[in-house]
Amino acid sequence: MDSSANPSDMTKPPRARVEDAVDHDTAPAAEAPRNRDYLEGFLAAKTGDAAVGGEGSDLQADVIAALREIFDPEIPVNIYDLGLIYGVEVDDNRDATVTMTLTTPHCPVAESMPAEVELRVSSVPGIRDAEVNLVWDPPWGPHKMSDDARLELGML
Repeated sequence: MDSSANPSDMTKPPRARVEDAVDHDTAPAAEAPRNRDYLEGFLAAKTGDAAVGGEGSDLQADVIAALREIFDPEIPVNIYDLGLIYGVEVDDNRDATVTMTLTTPHCPVAESMPAEVELRVSSVPGIRDAEVNLVWDPPWGPHKMSDDARLELGML
């Protein structure tokens, strides 16, 4: 902008108005008015009768899939197949509760693992809130591992 120009000499450009918009694909508005039905299908859609959460729901399966992406730092197996997850519940309000344990109370990730699980579960699309309950009873043992985990570790 030229610094010698007087601001009072400049005029504001005209504002754009909806009526000024030209739809190039159809005839002028007077001949064919636009139908604003883009929300009609959305508003008419009915929600499914199936429960959002519960045992065997898609949302619970998504949470379990997310848990299978978290690996124990000392054992190269995910925490779900390792048997550290005792329960995954998702209610109809899309709140997830994960009950878990660790291999030992003196585990080096005892402070960080539950927070990581909570963060990962709460990031699953559709989950509103996540809570992790860390329990020590019953204690974890190798018998809690899945067959996949045992195969991975050469225990089968």
